[in-house]
Amino acid sequence: MNSTVFDSSLFRDLFGTPEMRAVFDDDAYVDTVVRVEVELARAQARIGVIPGWAADAIAASCDPARLDRERLRVATGTVGYPILPIITQLAEQCGDAGGYLHWGATTQDIMDTTTVLQCAEGLALISDALDRLREHLRHLARTHSGTVTAGRTHLQHALPITFGYRVAVWLSALDRHADRLAAARQRNLMVQFGGAAGTLASLGPGRDGLRVRAALAEQLGLRDPEITWHVARDGFAEIVGLLAAIGASIGKIGTDVAILCSTEFGELAEPFVPGRGASSTMPQKRNPISSELMIAAAKLLRDKSSAMLDAMVQDFERATGPWHVEWAIIPETFLLLSSSLGQAVDTMAHLHVDADRMRANLGLTSGLIAAEAVMMALAPILGRQRAHELVYAACARVLDSGSDLASELCGQPDITASLEPDRIRRLCDPTGYLGSAQVMARAVAQPPPNRFR
Repeated sequence: MNSTVFDSSLFRDLFGTPEMRAVFDDDAYVDTVVRVEVELARAQARIGVIPGWAADAIAASCDPARLDRERLRVATGTVGYPILPIITQLAEQCGDAGGYLHWGATTQDIMDTTTVLQCAEGLALISDALDRLREHLRHLARTHSGTVTAGRTHLQHALPITFGYRVAVWLSALDRHADRLAAARQRNLMVQFGGAAGTLASLGPGRDGLRVRAALAEQLGLRDPEITWHVARDGFAEIVGLLAAIGASIGKIGTDVAILCSTEFGELAEPFVPGRGASSTMPQKRNPISSELMIAAAKLLRDKSSAMLDAMVQDFERATGPWHVEWAIIPETFLLLSSSLGQAVDTMAHLHVDADRMRANLGLTSGLIAAEAVMMALAPILGRQRAHELVYAACARVLDSGSDLASELCGQPDITASLEPDRIRRLCDPTGYLGSAQVMARAVAQPPPNRFR
């Protein structure tokens, strides 16, 4: 029976992707556990800790497809962990060589290494999707670097910007996340092999344990850590926290898009697909469903990061409970972000941008959006404070009378003594007060290696 949005046949593609579910499903988990056990035996034979024939037999005999899954399920519920039940069945498959299976390891070694390998695969999917999203945003930023629209602060018109500038701001955060993601993958994808208390005592007093760990890391394509990290969970916390931060940045994009899709704005529309975002009662509705899912994922991811920080607080050399939190949090985090990225990629690939509506909306405040332009032109002549007072008073009259800013300014002798009416009208044109918006948008829209060159 499916009971959560992550496994529900109705909701699961709204809160995850098939590709990411395949990374974290039961079959993939068991397959990876078996892979780790086989590679551990190979590494130990390579170092001389177990006989070569035993490692060969383990590699030839261990077959996850032959495991009795119902027996595993029942035994896992009894033991509290899946590793011993898996090892029990694998040892039966291996005959005499089964006595060398899981040599010197502890349950957490295998579970942690399995989770790291899943994270490695999941992070590759996240990185690919993030790259696709960034490429779509680069295209939008380049295309609309000169498309003038209203910049908004506190949900009110502030100054004119370009839509390409807004997109480039979104993109800049994701570019930094891509850098963080690369660093996090290099830093945190570490093998785990320490034995019962992390000291590798079961492999003797010398360096054989460390050699086995290094060989296992090499064979699995993971980093060999400096010391056992059974209770140092900063690596997983960083991964989950980073995925949550990426989700929050995408949630910001979803928030902007959803608001700009509203009837009163009408500046954007999500790609049209028949039935997408439809209402059960209002035939005219095209709700921004992708943006809504991006926002929802961001909110859920925040709690995943919080839980992982809590799970870092562990006791002594093996935790009594916090470790189990990760079993739920890590897969759900990857699923949520994969969904959010997928929704964002699809939306940005075919986002409808209404430049005419953007230009029309610039006029909603009758020129007030250009008030700073006039103030800054007066400031060198009258001083900034006096200029601010005069323009502020003119803005108040526009709001009271329904006139426009240029007319109010041109009717004030204190202002026309410093600025000619033609200059005032040019200053009230929002397309002439963009600062460095276009330059910055085009710079960010370049492929990262060429930025600002």
